[in-house]
Formats: sequence, C-alpha cells, structure tokens
Amino acid sequence: MSKFSMEQMVAYCNQYGFIFQGSEIYGGLANTWDYGPLGTRLKNNIKDAWRYYFIQNRDNSYELDSDILMNPRVWEASGHLSSFTDPLLDCKHCKTRHRADSLIQNYKKDLNVDTMTQLEMSNYIQEQKIPCPVCGASNYTDIRQFNLMFATKRGVTEDSSSTIYLRPENAQGEYVNYLNVMRSMRAKLPFSIGQIGKAFRNEITPGSFTFRTIEFEQMEYQTFCKKGSDDELYQYFKDYGISFFEYLGIDNNHLRFRDHEKLAHYAKAACDIEYLFPFGWGEINGTHNRTDFDLKRHQEFSKVNLEYFDENSKEKIIPYIIESTYGLDRIILAILFESLVEEKINENDSRLVLKISKILSPVKVNVLPLIKNRHGEKATEVYQLLRKHMMASYDESGTIGKRYRRGDAIGTPYAVTIDDETLEKGLITIRDRDTMEQKVVALENVLEELRVMLEI
Repeated sequence: MSKFSMEQMVAYCNQYGFIFQGSEIYGGLANTWDYGPLGTRLKNNIKDAWRYYFIQNRDNSYELDSDILMNPRVWEASGHLSSFTDPLLDCKHCKTRHRADSLIQNYKKDLNVDTMTQLEMSNYIQEQKIPCPVCGASNYTDIRQFNLMFATKRGVTEDSSSTIYLRPENAQGEYVNYLNVMRSMRAKLPFSIGQIGKAFRNEITPGSFTFRTIEFEQMEYQTFCKKGSDDELYQYFKDYGISFFEYLGIDNNHLRFRDHEKLAHYAKAACDIEYLFPFGWGEINGTHNRTDFDLKRHQEFSKVNLEYFDENSKEKIIPYIIESTYGLDRIILAILFESLVEEKINENDSRLVLKISKILSPVKVNVLPLIKNRHGEKATEVYQLLRKHMMASYDESGTIGKRYRRGDAIGTPYAVTIDDETLEKGLITIRDRDTMEQKVVALENVLEELRVMLEI
C-alpha cells in the first residue's frame, strides 16, 4: 500500500496528468477537479471494468443513461426535497460554515456520529468545546439543516421559469425507467439496471482531494427482486462488491465492511465498503436493501401502476430493490494510493512506480527508439501498428533509463525498445514494468506477444 500523503498524491496527479485543479488559471473553484489525459483514461478503464463485471458478466442486467435533469416531482417522491439535508453550523468568530458531524468525527475518530441526533451533536460540540478548524474558537450558531440539492431555472424569462434540480444521485433515473426496461427487454425478476453518470450535491466538503466534491460520478446498480429473496441478494452484493475491488487490484486487507447502525427510514439493511486512505477509512461503495419504498412512492406520486405480475403465483407485487453504488472518483483515488510506490532498486537508486492492474493502466505499452536518429523511423512504424490495437505512447526524449522511469511512474506495463538488433536481426525487446526484466521477441510477433501478456 502507498505511503504517500494526500498532499503528495495531489502533486503526483498534477505532475503526471491524472488530475488537475478545476478552473486553475482563474484561481480554481473549491473542491472541483478536472481529469487530465491519463486520469481520463484511468476513469474510462474503471468504467469498462464495472460494465464487464456488472452488466456484461451478469444475467438479466441492463445499462441505462438517464438525464441529469428530471421532473421536479421525482425529487418530491424520493424525499430529497424534504429531507436531503446536512447539519450545518457557523463559527461566530470567523463566519465559516461547517458540518456538525464532520467537526465531531475529526475531533474523535472512533465515535460513531451516524447514531447521534441533532441535539446530541449540538450538546457534544458544546461540552467538548470543539475548536473551529479555521480560527480555533469554539463559539458556534445552532445546528440547522440545509438542503443539498442544486436548484436551477428552466424557462425563457425569469417570470416564466420553473425550478428544476441537478440530480444528487443516479438511482431515481433507474427507478422511473423500471417499467420501460422491463417492457423493452422482456425482463423477469430478478433483473438489474445499472448506469454511470454525474451527480451533484451542494455540500460543504472537507478538502480531501477527490474524495468528497460537489460534482462527482457514480456507478449505480439496482436489482429488482421479489420480497423474500432480498436478504440473500443483499448479502450477495456485499460480497460481490469486495470481489469487484479485488478484480481492480485492491488488497482485501485494505477493505472492510461497515454496517450502518442508524438506517434511513426506507432501508431494511445498509452497509458500506470502506478503503483505508491516508486520512482513515472512507466509503467507496454502499449496498442497501431499500425494500419496496422507492417504487411505491413513485407509483403514488406519478399515478402510474408500477406493479409486477408474478406468473408463478399469479400475484401483482411491488418489487424490492437491492442497491449497490460505487463512487467512481473515490475508487480512482483508492487505486492510486493502492498502486503508487517508491521502490528501492539498489543502495543508490530508487524509482517511482504505479503498480496498477494491467486492465486499468491508462497506457498499455510505451514504444522507445534507443537512439532517435538511428531507430526513430522503425520505432514509429511499430508504434503505429500497436496503437491500432491498444493504448500506446511514443517517447524519444532523454536517455532510455529516464524514459523507462517515466513509463513506470504512470503505470505503463510494458516498454518496447527498438535498437540495432531490430534493424539487423528483426528482434525487439519488451521490458516488464514490475520486474524490470526484459524479453527479446521477433518483431513480427510483438503484437501477439503483447496481447498475450496484457490478456486482451
């Protein structure tokens, strides 16, 4: 596991083109981040891995892409307009605003704040005289609940406009399309709907890089099932989540389940999978047994019948829902911390290497001419061949050792070197990122060799 601090990871991501500060040339915008060339590739590779694991490799599983903007009644039915809030208070001394639960959690790490009421949080902050993280004073306003929904206006003029909302989660798009998917795909229970998309929350973020932001991406997965099969499916998707993270290359020892002691009013059971970040354990997945609450609410508010006809029992039922949600930005951060290491080669030398899974590595192979003027033309031919079949890069700047190091630092599994042996004997050298061992193969076989090594 990486021993890098959050500050070091931010610097690494900026230096190597993974993640940049949002709106950087204008001084940035707090807790917004832009994914650079390598970060975008990594993000897309994780999406593809999720699609393979949850859509392609599962029976009766369908992908959806619902709109970010939805009818405001959706959010009335879901309860977001009335109860999607954070407990906030202001420091009377420096006028900064803070989440009450975060103040307590940062003050006492082992305290389970989820079980505390608003009054209990207020009393605890006063009794412990928890200092303001900005100015150090301990003089706060009362805790107030602030809605986290981002509101915007739809309409040509202000007088004729109506209020709509940026979605704070993807799940409702799956619920309101449940009938459409079931009809068009001729789906029978149990079946699943998944989607990947942006969500937005107007919340105070603690500045833990991409761990908590106002704009983020989720990989949502909802399984519609009969009551009675829900407990087994809930446990199944908890375990399936762990296996997915192991598939991505995360060590099981750095993962843990955290069952919720305080459940949402609609939930029968809820559990997070947490990863051990430098700042402590942080949620990267949530699995919930949401019962039949969501479909019943949407049936009530839409006046559309959302019942499922069970051909075996000849009964009409409202399906239960097992939800398993994955925070894409948090998973990226976890994988970077999991994979980035400073590795000692000998007494006088070390290297920075991103030992990331081959399926996730942004670039699969780096093509290197040993000497630019002598080997550049042949190296370009090899690069143009390989890039048609995999993400490849071409690097001719600096010594061969420095170019190996640059590839190691961004997680490129293999480097292909073109030298005199290539020109004279048709042989090419493939270097392994992790072992640094080199393998000589015939130039005509290099594509097939790399496909086998990359398992593509």
